[in-house]
Amino acid sequence: MKEQSKPWGGRFQEPTHKLVEAFTASISYDRRLFRYDIEGSIAHARMLARQGIISKGDARSIAAGLKGILSDIEQGIFEFSSEDEDIHMAIEKALIKRIGDAGAKLHTGRSRNDQVALDVRLYLRAEILEIVDCLALLKAVIIELAKEEVDTILPGYTHLQKAQPVLLAHYLLAYREMLDRDESRLRDCYRRVNVLPLGAAALAGSSLPIDRVYVARQLKFPEISKNSMDTVSDRDFIAEFIFAASLTMMHLSRFCEDLILWSTGEFNFVEISDAFTTGSSIMPQKKNPDVAELIRGKTGRIYGNLVALLTLLKGLPMSYNRDLQEDKEPLFDTVDTVKACLKILTEMIRHMKFNREKMQKEAEGGFATATDLAEYLVMKGVPFREAHGVVGKLVRLCIESQKDLASLSLEELCRFCPSIGEDVYDCLSLQNSVKSRKSYGGTAGEQVREQIRQLEAQAGNMSKRKKSV
Repeated sequence: MKEQSKPWGGRFQEPTHKLVEAFTASISYDRRLFRYDIEGSIAHARMLARQGIISKGDARSIAAGLKGILSDIEQGIFEFSSEDEDIHMAIEKALIKRIGDAGAKLHTGRSRNDQVALDVRLYLRAEILEIVDCLALLKAVIIELAKEEVDTILPGYTHLQKAQPVLLAHYLLAYREMLDRDESRLRDCYRRVNVLPLGAAALAGSSLPIDRVYVARQLKFPEISKNSMDTVSDRDFIAEFIFAASLTMMHLSRFCEDLILWSTGEFNFVEISDAFTTGSSIMPQKKNPDVAELIRGKTGRIYGNLVALLTLLKGLPMSYNRDLQEDKEPLFDTVDTVKACLKILTEMIRHMKFNREKMQKEAEGGFATATDLAEYLVMKGVPFREAHGVVGKLVRLCIESQKDLASLSLEELCRFCPSIGEDVYDCLSLQNSVKSRKSYGGTAGEQVREQIRQLEAQAGNMSKRKKSV
């Protein structure tokens, strides 16, 4: 058969301007969808043959030709051309060249509109699972760190001011909670990604006797899209994914911000391995937490991708518009960035060392047990607001006399509240302060150890489920 310069060129009398070809082409970045484009095309060809729309021989030729193209791309010997608009046309053009007229029948009953929607859903379905695996590795490392630091005390902060002593393990498990929510959001997003769009065609469905249920079974989609117009214009699932990724990056950024602060000489709470830091081109003494800083910086990029996509979508008329071609670069960049950040952060924290002595020393300052003293007074029958005022005055006395609460004499303490007894010094101990926070989810060692036990059991059950699947 005679090959047309463009698959849609029948009604055009003039060739496409070179500037237009360059401006509209997406092959430079959407070529990464090749595996999913071929997977979807093979399933589509088999369906066409099953329905008697093309012959079984043509379907076998199409499948064999596509598998050959897949092998060529994987080996790096497939020649992509800048003249090809996108990965779909590049593969179809190569298929026709390879098997002849049978290749020209592949596009029967579908449009690039539903074809690209399929490719992106197949791609994102796989990538979400890979990101979930990356999260699982990071969460496992955090649990191991928490087990090692289950007796380490550090100052907890609010408003970046010392507040109350907490266990380092408790602090680490706070990020584990964030990552659990991240995984939950991604799994929830996965359900909405995992919907078959193929069969919507350009926007109205197909008059041919196609079987979307069969294609869904072939490609392991549990659901099929219900409205053809919505199907080809829907990019909610991409926006939802990038939103979930943005929250994940925000959590990584917050962790990195703490590590950046803690690695300064002023804090000196953590030593980041030389392998994950860099030096200065002019100052020989510098050891910079560049990896943590870049994760913090790349978070802004992911936010930008989300805003770009939402802005792209907000003014589109129903249904497909070429603007939607601009969805892929933000998506691809988000996937690549999140995976890279998760992987490098996991390795970085594996090689960190905490300065337990410095953490303990800093936790002893800043009147960190003031709340314990107020709660001690409450247990003595003093109303909380009154107790709060008494302890505030005692803190003022300490500041003026350059003492801490534990070094005040019983006489000095009783001057402000006669209910105070000798047992007050027990509540002013750093270790007892932490130990006393036994409320569910608190920082007491018994609570933290139980949480670690539950999380390890949860991870073990998840691993067993994966193996059974």
